[in-house]
Amino acid sequence: MTDRPIKVLIAKPGLDGHDRGAKVLARGLRDEGFEVVYTGLRQTPEMVSTAALQEDVDVVGLSILSGAHMTLVPRVVDLLRGNGLDDVLVVVGGIIPDDDATALRAAGVGAIFGPGTTIAEVAEYLRANAHPRD
Repeated sequence: MTDRPIKVLIAKPGLDGHDRGAKVLARGLRDEGFEVVYTGLRQTPEMVSTAALQEDVDVVGLSILSGAHMTLVPRVVDLLRGNGLDDVLVVVGGIIPDDDATALRAAGVGAIFGPGTTIAEVAEYLRANAHPRD
């Protein structure tokens, strides 16, 4: 076990231009003691995967409100796994229908956080489920 804080990459893949929630979460997780990298808007899955690899993160958090989650999220997961980041926890925030949530979990997503989820709830989940990389 390492003494460094859990490192989280928050990304906004696709054309979704609403990033207030992602910024609030990034700041809240930082205040909770996590190391946080925010990639900004309009990231491709390839950009997210590359950033995760370069930053050596423990968690990738994807914020998607555009409705493109069934295309973007599995692609990000596949790229992470293809880059050898099998141990990186992937979580998603947004408005995700229940049927899609089941499919996303089957594709490798650890958790889905919808509207009303508190920063404390996200932090608790990440602490319990992220595996800090050496």
